[in-house]
Amino acid sequence: MSPDVIIIGSGIGGSTMAAALAPTGRSILILERGERLRDSPEARDASAIFGRGHFRPKETWLDGEGRQFNPGNYYLVGGNSKFFGAVLIRYRREDFGRINHLGGTTTGWPITYDELEADYQAAEALYRVRGTTSEDPSEPPHSGQYPFPPVPDEPCIADLRRRLKSVGLHPASLPLGVDIDRWLARGATPWDAFPDTVRAKSDAESVGLAEALKHPNVTLSTGTRALRLIANGEGRITGVEVERACRREVLTAPTIVLSAGAVQSVALLLASADDDHPRGLANSSDQVGRNFMNHNCSAVLALHPLRKNTSVYQKTLTINDFYQRGGEGDTPLGNIQLLGKISGPILAASSPLPGPLADWVARRSVDLYAMSEDLPNPESRVTLVDGQVRLDWKRSNWEAHLALVRKLKDVLRRAGFPIVLARPFDRRTPSHQCGTARMGNDPRTAVVDTTCRSFDHPNLYIVDASVLPTSAAVNPALTIAALALRSARHLAQHDLAA
Repeated sequence: MSPDVIIIGSGIGGSTMAAALAPTGRSILILERGERLRDSPEARDASAIFGRGHFRPKETWLDGEGRQFNPGNYYLVGGNSKFFGAVLIRYRREDFGRINHLGGTTTGWPITYDELEADYQAAEALYRVRGTTSEDPSEPPHSGQYPFPPVPDEPCIADLRRRLKSVGLHPASLPLGVDIDRWLARGATPWDAFPDTVRAKSDAESVGLAEALKHPNVTLSTGTRALRLIANGEGRITGVEVERACRREVLTAPTIVLSAGAVQSVALLLASADDDHPRGLANSSDQVGRNFMNHNCSAVLALHPLRKNTSVYQKTLTINDFYQRGGEGDTPLGNIQLLGKISGPILAASSPLPGPLADWVARRSVDLYAMSEDLPNPESRVTLVDGQVRLDWKRSNWEAHLALVRKLKDVLRRAGFPIVLARPFDRRTPSHQCGTARMGNDPRTAVVDTTCRSFDHPNLYIVDASVLPTSAAVNPALTIAALALRSARHLAQHDLAA
């Protein structure tokens, strides 16, 4: 018997959609190409994760010059969220409007912050976010409080908070989805970029999918890779061709939800080209794959030779003093937050420092993450070359990011850290990929409408980072979850209505 809804992908978008639709009683089938992540010694081994790339996919993409590289995307139940830093932060209210940046002007969103606020609130409740609304001057209005108080600062981070305040900044607690006691019970490591095998993070598998699977009408099929979507002459999606157990078959459902991520979702749409849709499905606008964005990010290490940082997890603070101002012409620069604590093996794997020196630096460093907005550009795009993903990322707004790093270096030196090192993240790091199937009001310039429904195919919804019109300069997971809740409500009230 065919399900009522097929959801392709079990990341934040797909799992949240499933959790929201499950109470309707309609049968839901979730397709995931990967398997569940099992516990192993490598799960808390920094050398295995960062040095040997134990969990990285055996896959290559092409860059804009046609060179092969190994992307940092994961194919697992829960998707990339199994490795995420568990930051569940709202876009700022201003992010939904037009913003003048040093590198250009964003066009804004077709919906406002106020239209999404209730879904943000519901997503924070679902994902058990720990935070406070009282510390960050850039925090947008909340209709309620966070369900749990912030994750506590460790002593060295409490000292950092004091130092940052002393130079006029407003450090605030990061909104986080992590059960710190449960995480540390498995081992004294950071969680940022480490796989969660004990369900301590509020990731897609541990929360959204777990909630969905409490309902008998929801089924998860792992090891099932979607190869293409099949559309009929009227534009409806009539089937999903999949491969599982080395066999191909076609699955059908009245409603299809695509949630494979900003790269793989559009790769699937492009791979589904047919005589009626030669540019791929959902692509009458020629916008599928375009406007790829990936945050401009740098690791910034602040150290004092005579002070050791004894933190285990570290990642509890954010700074948004330069989020909406501070650049040339008082343009936005971006967000600053702590990284998970860098160790010697992590630093040695990502820098030219030899092991002993990397250990010395890591024991004394406080590790920060500077993140600036990447602006939409139609020529920054995902395409397919003989079935292989080609990612031609046109990085934008880089001067603003360099200005943010300079500002951060200056305030850290004034806060008592005489040595400050910075290194940008490279293309192998998926720093919040988004934008390739943008949301909008005009089917000539957008792929989906404000409910994440395809303009071209009335029974196709896309609920992942691909629909984000802008990248903003904060982690996108909570916004993806909020949009999925909004889309699920529309779907339940209309397409799934009895």
